Amino acid sequence: MRTAVELDLPLTLQRGGAAPLQLQLADALRAAVREHRLPPGAQVPATRRLAEQLGVSRATVTAAYEQLVGEGFLEARHGSGTRVSGHLGALPTPRTAEAGPRHRAAQHPGAVDLRPGRPDTSRLADTAWRSAWRAAALADVPDGEPPPAGLVPLREQVAAHLRAARGLDADPADVVITAGTGDGLALVAHVLRAPAGDDGGRTPRVVVEDPGYPSSARCLRRLGAQLVPVDVDDDGLRVERVPADADAVLVTPSHQYPWGGVLPLERRVALLARAREAGAVVVEDDYDGEFRYGAAPLPALASLAPDLVVHLGTFSKVLSPWLRAGYLLAPPTLREALADVRRDLGAPVSGVLQRALSAHLAGGGLRRHVARVRRDHAHRRDLLQRLLAQHPHLRARGAAAGLHLVVELPAGTDAAVVLERVQADGFLLADLAAYAVARTDLPPALVLGYGAATLGELRGAVAALARAAR
Repeated sequence: MRTAVELDLPLTLQRGGAAPLQLQLADALRAAVREHRLPPGAQVPATRRLAEQLGVSRATVTAAYEQLVGEGFLEARHGSGTRVSGHLGALPTPRTAEAGPRHRAAQHPGAVDLRPGRPDTSRLADTAWRSAWRAAALADVPDGEPPPAGLVPLREQVAAHLRAARGLDADPADVVITAGTGDGLALVAHVLRAPAGDDGGRTPRVVVEDPGYPSSARCLRRLGAQLVPVDVDDDGLRVERVPADADAVLVTPSHQYPWGGVLPLERRVALLARAREAGAVVVEDDYDGEFRYGAAPLPALASLAPDLVVHLGTFSKVLSPWLRAGYLLAPPTLREALADVRRDLGAPVSGVLQRALSAHLAGGGLRRHVARVRRDHAHRRDLLQRLLAQHPHLRARGAAAGLHLVVELPAGTDAAVVLERVQADGFLLADLAAYAVARTDLPPALVLGYGAATLGELRGAVAALARAAR
């Protein structure tokens, strides 16, 4: 066991400088970890001792430690002090202190990929995760395929998760395990195209948010649906514009993708009433509902109208996209139709993966992981908001939830040109215009994902964006 009475590192704090002492200390310790001067598992001094060494208040040191614990650089264990996190052993040495890119896109070597849709997987492989996979791999291997709707234990755990995290009265019989959101949406599209007794030649009209998820639009078009784009505003879908002849409405109420609005309760009620009048199905894409900051969660659409709503969830945003696993909660009226389609198409998720996920949920691993990374994401989001607030010509939107925000540029700015300039500085963002279905009136804006970014990368990206947008 390592002990630390003195921290044998040159830590220089500039009193009276522009940055508060606690941020200076956090920056210095973070750089020491990333440059391997503080190795994984190394114990750092008690807050009182380091405060004495540096001649600062204990509160300053405590605040710095808490920030680094939230970012995942340090871990505090009851009874054994604070140490450098063990999972940082594989961190590469950055080219410059703390700001070295960690995430690089293959098509843009050397660029930091800050496009949306990338969760932080650095804290995933803990003891609970490894134990769940070990148990799944060592268990007996059946000689048949997994049940089309998914293993019963996983469906039970998903139902329990939805009851605890979303307030849904979920019956495991209504849960279908999917290979992610796209697979779940495809099941619904197949049902809409060919309801019981239909010859399969029907073209369903599906309302989609504009702007919205491009992959969802592509999936629906591929399966023969007619898209009906409906505008969104700061609060989400413009419900009054949903046509009366729609067969389904695809909506992201918890955090509109990508604009970022959270659908208010009155609009949720109005949407459900409008869908009921039209005889339409509401598809609730809850892609990152785990990540909300401060505000109490609004009731899920499926909790307000369980007979009308298909609730789509995914493990990709909270665990890893590599899993390609998710689930849907079917309304009882569609249970059999969805089960028939699933049987025809087969089970897309391996039994080993389903066993591992079931064990991870049953042991509380998912709940603990969400709590850890939610704190990390909140630190990143708060930093982004502070950095963007220093540049009046940049406006942050959609920061109430999720893992990305929209940065609105000054009116008249060519967002494509700004995007190229930022990329030339080594950062990949996304153009809001790329998410339009039919709209041509979107303001110039870029979408910045912060789920898998370091604080140094976010600082560099905002600085590059501010320069490019001037």
